[in-house]
Amino acid sequence: MVAIAYTVAFEGIEARLVEVQCAVTPGVPAFSIVGLPDKAVSEARERVRAALTAMAIALPSKRITVNLSPADLPKEGSHFDLPIALALLAALDIIPRDDAAQVVALGELSLDGTLVPVV
Repeated sequence: MVAIAYTVAFEGIEARLVEVQCAVTPGVPAFSIVGLPDKAVSEARERVRAALTAMAIALPSKRITVNLSPADLPKEGSHFDLPIALALLAALDIIPRDDAAQVVALGELSLDGTLVPVV
């Protein structure tokens, strides 16, 4: 089942809503982020993995796919870390799916799991 969280992508001075969808499925273990991410967003998987490990949350040996929708909108910046982590935690049933889907989150995660403000 797919879990959803929300964030925004900036297009000039306009903030456009982005749906962060996360699915954890059987298969070869992998952590993929799709939906036109830039380098900083693609690196989110390593920050999210390290932050969850620091919080004693082990990722399962399954295929994790994160889709940033709409796919044709460029996604830039490290503020996608927090919504990706929220969607993943909801997909793993660690936090309630409804709670993750009711907020718009922006934030960078440090490797120890603390939240870094974004500007």
